[in-house]
Amino acid sequence: MSSVDSSQAEPPGGQTVSVTVEKHGRDAVVVVSGDIDMVTAPEFEKALIAAVREQPEALVVDMTGVAFLGSAGLTALVAARQQAGEVTALRVVAKSSATARPLQLTGLDQEIPLYPTREEALGA
Repeated sequence: MSSVDSSQAEPPGGQTVSVTVEKHGRDAVVVVSGDIDMVTAPEFEKALIAAVREQPEALVVDMTGVAFLGSAGLTALVAARQQAGEVTALRVVAKSSATARPLQLTGLDQEIPLYPTREEALGA
C-alpha cells in the first residue's frame, strides 16, 4: 500500500473533508472523512475523478470516517460511477446510517455496491 494523494479542504463555513488516495496493487482506495455536503463535495468529487482517471481495476471509496453524506456527495459518486464506466469497478464502504442510508434510499446502492469493510470491498 502506498499513499498517493492527500488533501484537506476547509471551506469558508468551517466544514472540512479529508480525502486520501491509496494504491493497493491494481486497485485504489479513496479514504474520506468529515462531512460531504454542498460546500465540501467539490473536493470529494475532484479526488474521485482523479482516481478514476488512473484506471484502477477497482476503486473503493471508504466512507467509514464520514459523519454526513448530503445530496452533493451522492452526485459526486454518480459522476465517478459514470466516469468509471466498464473499466473500473466502483465500490463503497459504508456501514453507518449516515452514509449507507442515503445510498440505499436513493437506490444508488443498486449501481454502486456497498460493503461493510474495506477488506471485503477490496476482495470482491
